[in-house]
Amino acid sequence: MIAPKGKLVIIGGAVDMGSNVSVTEHIMQPHYIKFFEKGILRRIINESAKQEGSIVEVITTASQIPELVGNEYIKAFNQLSVTHVNVMHIKSREDASNHDILERIRKADVVMFSGGDQLRLTAIFGGTQFLQILKKRYNDDYLVIAGTSAGAAAASTHMIYRGQSNEALIKGEVQITAGLGFIDSVIVDTHFVQRGRIGRLLYAVATNPGILGIGLGEDAGLLITEGSTMEAIGSGLIMLVDGTNIVETNVYDVEIGDPVSIENLKVHVMSLFDKYDLQLQRMIIKKAIKVEDDVYIAAAQDSNDLIQ
Repeated sequence: MIAPKGKLVIIGGAVDMGSNVSVTEHIMQPHYIKFFEKGILRRIINESAKQEGSIVEVITTASQIPELVGNEYIKAFNQLSVTHVNVMHIKSREDASNHDILERIRKADVVMFSGGDQLRLTAIFGGTQFLQILKKRYNDDYLVIAGTSAGAAAASTHMIYRGQSNEALIKGEVQITAGLGFIDSVIVDTHFVQRGRIGRLLYAVATNPGILGIGLGEDAGLLITEGSTMEAIGSGLIMLVDGTNIVETNVYDVEIGDPVSIENLKVHVMSLFDKYDLQLQRMIIKKAIKVEDDVYIAAAQDSNDLIQ
């Protein structure tokens, strides 16, 4: 399989714009919106071939407050000296087929999916020319695709779209469907540490042991290059759940509503600069050295690894 030329960035989120939070609070008090991923946004721009000269397209489809979210992203990218920032308020499959929208996707250097409801992303973009163009450009061009919260959860071929954290290890409580398919062999959950979603990821991996579960904490992300090399970015933690060595599980025997048992799951925890190779199933822990406030470099790395 040929590795994609593009880069994928998945981010755990901070404020779930327009889904599991008080929408009214954020509309009335927009200063509460925390662009937690400012440091991660900097890395996204650094990874783009044109860097500050990049054309950035922000897709707000997942959000119930798209105008507010779009404006905040414009301001956040502008603070990074990126001035070619556009917003796509795509609200239907018909919108996704618009000729002008398709042309903008063909010219973008960075495409950013906002948070919200990941099922809106798959229902609106699934099977469309929009998604076909995006996948082709991701494979053939040096395009950066990024997603936070719902945008990250929808990035993989398999997607969690429903499931209460406190009942996640009850058969039938976690619902999985097809995602946008930018990366295979993984399933992603977001707001992972803060919302106690470990059970959701354990269940997802128990039912699909061949995939790697990725739990992204807030202000935590993964930069994925060549479709398989994952580097931890941001200040938060990332949990990986590997089910390939599961000895036994009763998930296929118990009735709907009964608890699930799993033996011999492997878990890794990643933080800043750590890397994981999907093909080799190997993790490399890197030491992060603080050189000034909120600025770190990876030990034994060159100055190109400097992030803020």
